[in-house]
Formats: sequence, structure tokens, C-alpha cells
Amino acid sequence: MKNNVSPSDLSIFLAVLSEGGFRAAAGRLNVAPSKVSTTISRIEAQLGVPLLLRTTRSVMATEQGQALAERVAPLLSEVNAAVMETANSRDVVRGRLKLNVPGAVMPDILPPLVVDFQRRHPLVEVEIVVENDLVDIIAAGCDAGIRYGARLEKDMISIPLGPRIQWVALAASPGYLAEREHPQTPADLLLHDAIRYRLLNGRLLPWVLKDGDKTVEVDAVTRLTLSVNALNTGLSYARSGLGIIGAFRNWLESDFASGTLVPILQNYWPAQNGPRLYYPSRYASTPLRAFIETCKNSARHK
Repeated sequence: MKNNVSPSDLSIFLAVLSEGGFRAAAGRLNVAPSKVSTTISRIEAQLGVPLLLRTTRSVMATEQGQALAERVAPLLSEVNAAVMETANSRDVVRGRLKLNVPGAVMPDILPPLVVDFQRRHPLVEVEIVVENDLVDIIAAGCDAGIRYGARLEKDMISIPLGPRIQWVALAASPGYLAEREHPQTPADLLLHDAIRYRLLNGRLLPWVLKDGDKTVEVDAVTRLTLSVNALNTGLSYARSGLGIIGAFRNWLESDFASGTLVPILQNYWPAQNGPRLYYPSRYASTPLRAFIETCKNSARHK
């Protein structure tokens, strides 16, 4: 069967899937919603199969639509990268860089890198999508992702970004500790109030401490639970004396220096590897290559 489905029509189809609806896709593409609807109907008529399931509240891919998206998205990404490569073939780096990152890098690791990058390359538009789950960055329309300890697909490569090692610290305000005994062992934490985070799967983020060669998980009494998507907001509650908080030490350094928070059980803090930037090995757009170089330069100067 002959069909005349164009790359531009396929781009509209992928936009509907990534944005979750016709109107949202039209807004991103800056076209009329009617054009999006007409384009999808035309593709389905040309292919002879339904690609989308439409309800009053949502749009989902059919089995055929999902299979088409998985095959087409990487190809169109490479076409767009090739076009952008040609446009950026001169000395000036321009275009768009879309990063998918966890909330943990937002308070202090990512901002200086992005600021340095945009000072060097002011014609690049940067978009940051904050998600804590490991995602398919190609299907999500992102150029690269940042994750901790992520298991990467075979066609992905990664480089270190930010601190190589990060410590997970415990801290509380002087006011809170003035009314309670300062914990001396992990078991003492069971007598204290905790500010804890809940993972997207519903599980509370555990407090895991190192006691010599042993690992100790403490299930403290939870006074306040926050979504993992609001990681750095818990510090304000800790400063107000609501309880003990567990957070990356680098988030807490300014509080430790000013005395607004006090370290707790410092000898028991566990260490973990820092975040990594990951991206497809098949190609890298000029903005992405420039961002990779910014990350490498930052690492060389630390």
C-alpha cells in the first residue's frame, strides 16, 4: 500500500503523544489545534490503522501508534540533529538543549553548570525537565539526562557531573536539639521526630547509616512527609525546629556554617557516587556537545 506520510506529519503525531493531547501539542508547535487533529486523521487514513485512542480527558497511543512512535522518534531526532548541526556549522552554537534531571541536582549542582553554559553560548535555549524516575530520554524528547546510579541502555554513554562522592547527612536546628537529647547512636534516632521524603512508588525514603562495616536502616518516627519531588524544601521545616532531616551534605553546608542547622551522627553518614550525565551514543547535537564540554571543564577545575 502506498502512503505519503511526511516527516512533518510524524512530528505532529509525536508531539501529541509527548504533550498528552491535541491542544497542548498545538501550543508547543504554535499551530491551530484543528491542524493537529486533521493531521492525525490524515495519517491514520493513509496507514489504514488507528494510532491514537481519544477520550474526553486524555489521548493514548494504540499498539500500532506506540510501535510507530518507538521507531520514528529516534530517526526524527537524528534528522533534527543533522539539520541543527548544519545550522550550527559556523563558530556560534545555537539551538535548543533539553535536559531531564532529578530534583536532587537542582539546589546546587546543576545551576552553576547551566549558568556557565549559557554565558558561553547565549543563543542556546535550555529547558530543564525535573523527574525523579529513570526515563527514556529519546521518547521524552530530551537531549540528555542526569541520574544517580542509573542503569543505562546499551546505546547510552555517561560522564560524571558535579561531585564524585556525596554524603547523606542528618541535621536539626539548635532549637530542636535544645529540647531533646542530642543523638549519640543510630538507635537514639528512634526517640526523635523525623522529616522524611516519600518516593514516587509510595515508599518512604529510608535513613541508611554506616556503622563500621555494617549498614543500619533507621525507621524514625515521621513528623512530616514530603514528596521526593520537593527534596530541598524540607530544609525550611528543619530550620524551624520541626525535626531531624536527612539530606545531601552539600545542601547543608551553608546552614552548618551559619549555625542554623547542626550536624547529627556525622561519623555514621553514608557516601554514594555523585550524579552522571547520560546521552545517546549515536549522535550529539552541537548544543549537547557544548554542554558536555562545559561539564568536563567544570570537573577539571575542581
